[in-house]
Amino acid sequence: MAALKYVGPAVVVALLMGGAVAVSAVRSPQARPATSAPAAKAPSSPARLPGYNPDRNAYFGDLHVHTYLSNDAYISNVRRTPDDAYRFAQGEAIGHASGFPIRLEGGPLDFTAVTDHSEYLSAVREAARPDSPLHSLPFSQNLFGTDAAAMQRAFTAFVEGSRSRALPAEYDDPAVAGRGWAEIQEAAARNNRPGRFTTLIGYEFTSAPDGRNLHRNVIFQGSRVPGAPFASTVSADPEDLWRTMDGWRAKGIEALAIPHNSNGSDGLMFDSVRRNGQPIDRAYAQLRARNEPLVEISQIKGTSETHPSLSPNDEWANFEIMERYIGTDKPVTKFAGGYVRRALEDGILHRERLGVNPFKLGFISSSDNHNAAPGGVEERNYFGASGGRDGRPEVRDGLPAGAARTWEGGTSAAVVRQTRGGSGLAGVWAEENSRAAIFAALRRKETFATSGPRIKVRFFAGYDFPADVLTRTDGARQAYAHGVPMGGDLLPAAGARSPKFLVWAVRDPTSGYLQRAQIVKGWIENGVARERVFDVACADGLKVDPATARCAANGADVDLKTCQPDRFKGDVELRAVWSDPAFDARQRAFYYVRVLENPSCRWSTWDALRNGTPPNPRLPATVMERAWSSPIWFEPRV
Repeated sequence: MAALKYVGPAVVVALLMGGAVAVSAVRSPQARPATSAPAAKAPSSPARLPGYNPDRNAYFGDLHVHTYLSNDAYISNVRRTPDDAYRFAQGEAIGHASGFPIRLEGGPLDFTAVTDHSEYLSAVREAARPDSPLHSLPFSQNLFGTDAAAMQRAFTAFVEGSRSRALPAEYDDPAVAGRGWAEIQEAAARNNRPGRFTTLIGYEFTSAPDGRNLHRNVIFQGSRVPGAPFASTVSADPEDLWRTMDGWRAKGIEALAIPHNSNGSDGLMFDSVRRNGQPIDRAYAQLRARNEPLVEISQIKGTSETHPSLSPNDEWANFEIMERYIGTDKPVTKFAGGYVRRALEDGILHRERLGVNPFKLGFISSSDNHNAAPGGVEERNYFGASGGRDGRPEVRDGLPAGAARTWEGGTSAAVVRQTRGGSGLAGVWAEENSRAAIFAALRRKETFATSGPRIKVRFFAGYDFPADVLTRTDGARQAYAHGVPMGGDLLPAAGARSPKFLVWAVRDPTSGYLQRAQIVKGWIENGVARERVFDVACADGLKVDPATARCAANGADVDLKTCQPDRFKGDVELRAVWSDPAFDARQRAFYYVRVLENPSCRWSTWDALRNGTPPNPRLPATVMERAWSSPIWFEPRV
């Protein structure tokens, strides 16, 4: 269970990037991939793209990005197109709505999906055109302002009108939405570069009954898509979306949905009852599992892994917590049903009762960036989330308390904008950078999430890994051959043997050093869901205390006067083979990895530093950036 400060580059490449020998991975009979949804196949053609690796590469991307086709973005003075978003993702500079250039510091992404809101898609963009029938409508005249307060008033009016279905009928013209949907598809086709950069066609289903967030991003496998997105203006019930997706699938249109911002759902996203008030049954569980294999665990509008009230024994649960409805200062009052770890626990309870787990969710993060800027979540390069409404430090209230503003109508701009974080990115393990391979990774849940840095994480479970698996040049191949990767099911071995868990993580070279790797376990005991966090690898040669399952503190800190982190604490790589000391072959359980960086400055502290003022005392001065693997589920024999 030792953490290693340095290993040879060949070993790092073998473990985190996979070996280079072209042989097929073979699974042990005790391991199997998740089977709750139809498997999406990776490319079977003998023509392989540059970089093809049978042991799979780590690719980073953003599956939640808005452009000027989203009405809230256009109202916020965003004029950047889907093509601009793909240019930004590939490392080019674009203009921000607040009048300055923006560019990724961490380098190009590997894949991106533009996911503009399907509701009234591109209507405000068209209303801005003098030749559009929407332009002369009285409602349209109030949508275009040049300052943050005017933008906020217009945004509020549009959201209220959308939710109450009080917008002018012209805004719901299918031809308007059709032009926006065509632009999304055409931009994806123009910018898709197999082997170098992958575009995935998608959109956001923006359901928010009574303001409670039930948003999903719908991501398509390829270029075959429906004639129009299924929007929440047709039905706000996600069940109707899933049934529509089943219908698409029957016609050869493959897609998956990814719920996000469950933290803003006020307990609704993973509720124990359906929207019609009926309890979850087997048919519902199958429908949901088939169409929603993933969840977006972290993004600009907060992290939804867990809440301190739900995980009181998890010292790191209080990470970028947002306790407000999306876009307003209304407080969330119900946290159960709104956070992912509790959903995983509830899922295995449903599995025992129904025989199907409706919440068998792999993890990604993405940005929800409304600046047409995929991956624009770097803390020291933070430029807000919503165009001109929060593009500058003095507007987003990253400066001292005296600089706070108040929205008209009593909604606190400081509360909403300050709780936004610089998160996140999606990671996948795929054979090559192509639509088919990346979608297959999403479907089988061989995915991981980060809060922004490009931390690489691998996670396997099995019974017969070679003793030297952590140091072999073919370590990844051995892990696939003798175990199951993240996203899969582990079955019992003969004799109720305890499995081994393999954890590998490597830091982002442009971000902080790694402090610890943890395994989060959830299980059912006497019909009650339980959880525990185990440290499994410690930086700086420190050891895990077996009594507390915690690493000793490594003392890493950050100088808030310069935002310079400790350069001599933390590791480049963490590796471990771990056994669960309380493993019981009779208990259903899930396990996932969480990797923590040393502390670093939060975006708000960077704002204050550049302004020459102290950090806002109402805000956390630092963050511990992190990454999460998708879970592995242990399925006992019944």
